[in-house]
Amino acid sequence: MGINGRLQRYLLPASIMALLLFLSSFWLPQIAMGDCETSWHPCLSFNFYRPTPETPVIPHPGGVQSGGQHGERGVVLGSVPPLHVCPGQQFQVWRLMSHLTSSMATHSDDVLLEHYLYSWDELIKFMESLGPLVSFFSQKVKDKIAVIRELAQQEKVDHEKRSPAEGHSGLQTPPSGLQGPAAYRSVRSMVESELQRGLVNFNVRTRSGCRNLLRLHRSLLWILLLLQGLGEGPDAQGAYRTPGELCRDAYTVALAPHHPWLIRRAAELVFVALPDRRVFLDIVCVRKEEEVGPVLNTVLNVMREVYTRTQSMLEEHNMMELP
Repeated sequence: MGINGRLQRYLLPASIMALLLFLSSFWLPQIAMGDCETSWHPCLSFNFYRPTPETPVIPHPGGVQSGGQHGERGVVLGSVPPLHVCPGQQFQVWRLMSHLTSSMATHSDDVLLEHYLYSWDELIKFMESLGPLVSFFSQKVKDKIAVIRELAQQEKVDHEKRSPAEGHSGLQTPPSGLQGPAAYRSVRSMVESELQRGLVNFNVRTRSGCRNLLRLHRSLLWILLLLQGLGEGPDAQGAYRTPGELCRDAYTVALAPHHPWLIRRAAELVFVALPDRRVFLDIVCVRKEEEVGPVLNTVLNVMREVYTRTQSMLEEHNMMELP
């Protein structure tokens, strides 16, 4: 191999890494359709909204039956097949399902924030299973999660500092849910609390939970569309779309419209380097192609509902384009 051949062999990986390192100062973008515990009661009254460029419609194949239970052996939801522990790997489909369903243990239009973030902890493991280049983007997701958790913890500390002073003065402040730990109990309480306290700015970037939730919400759409594509069958010729194609198509809809040119180019390079389809099937713990659809549809039904609830609350308060 000549000098030119050797240069070409090493130039692409070096260029990718250099570009990703350069981009590490950017925030992970946004999209629209995201260690704490609770219980769930899925109410899949899927509320369709008028599609806009910011809110693409995701097909909804059906509801999930309630009455499920979860444990270390897996998750069982009504008549759907059980999701078992997958030995030897970090990402577990059953654990993701457990956190997603737990996040809906509240009113039909709200999402429990603690469990929503736990769902993202598991989705990060999924992303990192795809290789080190995808891990670069997962770090940006971790940053968003950390900000929300830090804000919730700080509000708890501030509330504890205020309480003794209020008690000493003899004043009784009725708990409104807009201050204290309850402010970050759910997506709705966080949105209402941060709006009341002036933490959200619609013109400039702020370190608010709402702004970071929006980025997680948009990224959730990317993963949702990716998993949806992975669960689809072959085309008329019997061929399945490659993981790179699925990731690129999902990214084009969910994240690319919100990313600068450099990040879009870096994403294209990442998709080229993704592992083959067999690796994806191993990650979701299925051995045969015909098993993929039933397993993923079980998760996707619940993920769509979580996504739709969050979408509705962000739209209600005109937060779909927070800077």
